[in-house]
Amino acid sequence: MVQILGPGYSRLTEIRALLLAAGLGTRLRPYTENLPKCLMPVSRRPLLEHWLCTLYRQNVSKVLVNTHHHAEVVQEFLTRKPFQGWVDEVYEQELLGTAGTLRNNWQYFADSTTLLIHSDNWCQCDFGNFLRYHMFERPAHTVMTMMTFDTAAPENCGIVKLDKKGVVTEFYEKPTHPVSNLANAAVYILEPEIIDALGCGPETVDFSTEIIPKYLGQIATWENCNIHRDIGVIDSLIDAQLDPTPENCWSIEDDWLVNYQRNSVVRKIGSMIL
Repeated sequence: MVQILGPGYSRLTEIRALLLAAGLGTRLRPYTENLPKCLMPVSRRPLLEHWLCTLYRQNVSKVLVNTHHHAEVVQEFLTRKPFQGWVDEVYEQELLGTAGTLRNNWQYFADSTTLLIHSDNWCQCDFGNFLRYHMFERPAHTVMTMMTFDTAAPENCGIVKLDKKGVVTEFYEKPTHPVSNLANAAVYILEPEIIDALGCGPETVDFSTEIIPKYLGQIATWENCNIHRDIGVIDSLIDAQLDPTPENCWSIEDDWLVNYQRNSVVRKIGSMIL
């Protein structure tokens, strides 16, 4: 368990994480007909495993993963030994949306500082620095820290406008005429008051369009200047295979991994960079 004391804290707070992993991966078809988007390979290991490794290195105490598309495959992956007793799974018969999943499980995160992560992003950065910024350096009046990155395709992203302290003052989701190239990376650190408001508030579906606008002026930002890719499209997924391979947290070569690396999708994607 990690406990922290940062700006605006009156007590110690636990860190938990929600990894959004239930998406259909329609832009990756036909590959997602065989394998869910969250288990697409990067350096011959599932993207979701890379995210879990990042959180493990930061001693995040509990992780919740939502499932839907190929849920049984993700569930089998999460039963592996490194994740037992630390990672929980929640199945959605119908997709609840990026805010809906958080709202539906708000009691899991109550009284915790919460990481909300779109796990179809390939993200490599100093994640510990991201957490430290939120804990100790963000403006005192802010209740959320949004990771940002510089994008070459701002029309496909959520674009932010910041004040001199790096606080979000305006937000444009997939704008026709972008005001900048600074984009929302869909990785957030949320204070408990946001979780409480979600749990007690009206039904919500989308975090970007329904939650972020309510907190303009209270959202700090931290820029990832290293690697950030949306692997929801095949070209970006292939590009990710050429990025430096991060150190693996777990050296277990179990039956699941052996079968995974024999999967036709994993082998196909691997062959594309040879």
